[in-house]
Amino acid sequence: MSIGRVVALIALVVVGCASPGPAATPSAPPVTVAPSPSSSPATTPTAAPPEAEPPAASLEAEGGDPVVGQLGTYVWRDGGSDSPWLPGARLAVGSGEPLSVTLEPAVGVASWTARSVPASADGPEGATALGEGTDAPAFTAPGAGAWTVEVYVVFADDLGNARYFWRLEVS
Repeated sequence: MSIGRVVALIALVVVGCASPGPAATPSAPPVTVAPSPSSSPATTPTAAPPEAEPPAASLEAEGGDPVVGQLGTYVWRDGGSDSPWLPGARLAVGSGEPLSVTLEPAVGVASWTARSVPASADGPEGATALGEGTDAPAFTAPGAGAWTVEVYVVFADDLGNARYFWRLEVS
């Protein structure tokens, strides 16, 4: 058999596999019977597809509007992203004001740390710790000035971790 015939034969097989089958003739609609409560166990709804990135993190002062932080380096499920030190999303607060972070969608937190550096810094060198914990992140604002605040979250259930950034203008 020549090469040309072999190629033609393969092409016919591929086209035959890719073409739709014979058209189905319309039939009567299927009859459905509702199962009795004791006849079969309830089915579990299909889980929603996993998010491609970690949840968004919002920082807010008591009584203030939440501000979504910039997402930096993260590892999430089977993926991740590497990021440089970020300046952060702007938020004006008072010195020593209580701050809290909310994740959306809500995800369990295994641990977290928060730290700050002067807003002019281009990295974490010389950072000051603001707090740490094993539940929802909450800490107090640093003293007056312009600061980059980084909150590092390790998510529960081995989902990964993420760094979030805000630029605080503290009065």
